[in-house]
Amino acid sequence: MTDTAPTDPAAVPFPATGRRVLVSGASRGLGRAVAHAFAENGDRVAVHYGSRRADAEETLAALPGSGHVLLGADLADPAGAAALVGAAVEALGGIDVLVNNAAVNTPHPPATTPYDAWTAAWQQHVAVNLLGTAHLSHGAAQAMIAQGTGGRIVNIGSRGAFRGEPDHPAYGATKAAVHALGQSLAVALAPHGIAVASVAPGFIDTDRVSHRLTGAEGTAIRAQSPFGRVAAPEEIAAAVRWLSSPEAQWSSGAVLDLNGASHLRT
Repeated sequence: MTDTAPTDPAAVPFPATGRRVLVSGASRGLGRAVAHAFAENGDRVAVHYGSRRADAEETLAALPGSGHVLLGADLADPAGAAALVGAAVEALGGIDVLVNNAAVNTPHPPATTPYDAWTAAWQQHVAVNLLGTAHLSHGAAQAMIAQGTGGRIVNIGSRGAFRGEPDHPAYGATKAAVHALGQSLAVALAPHGIAVASVAPGFIDTDRVSHRLTGAEGTAIRAQSPFGRVAAPEEIAAAVRWLSSPEAQWSSGAVLDLNGASHLRT
């Protein structure tokens, strides 16, 4: 019996289509648009949901192509995150792309939030937004390394990580941490052919926040961008899909601003 040397990921071209993709938080909104973008590209998608199974079933039913799968998991539980990666690998036969989209974003303004509610908000945001992302990334990276064919991890961060979130400080802080996590992973996983990048969107017109786009508040939000509008989910999804492409390897470690020039940084 002879030993077989592990595959050198640098010698195996990363595929542009037909990939196995796990999208967390894909029941609606941006996650749904991301899942659709990959399915439209000819990839097979594991659609994750936390509690919105009916919405996730709608996402799954609308995906073009075949071989997609629906997976539920509580990402606030480390065991749940590990089980999700395992289920995706089993259902898809491996994993080539992970998109960390799942997040919570509930208001907790520091001046008016009672301490018990404040601490609960921080614990929830850290558990899902940061630790859930970290645990899924670890599991997906382990699977990609074992496959020996490289991979892509794309994190959904936020403009709020840079400009601040006065009514949602835990959200802004955890998204900043997600950006930093992605850069650390980019350095650590590059020798295995795994590229890691993040996007930092501004306001996106999704079901969850569409009510804020009416009246004076909506006018003010749209005025944040010189284009006079907010992003469509499909615009962000297109960037995520590109960062997952073979051509995007040299973007590993990047945090890509997607905010319509509503917040500029150098």
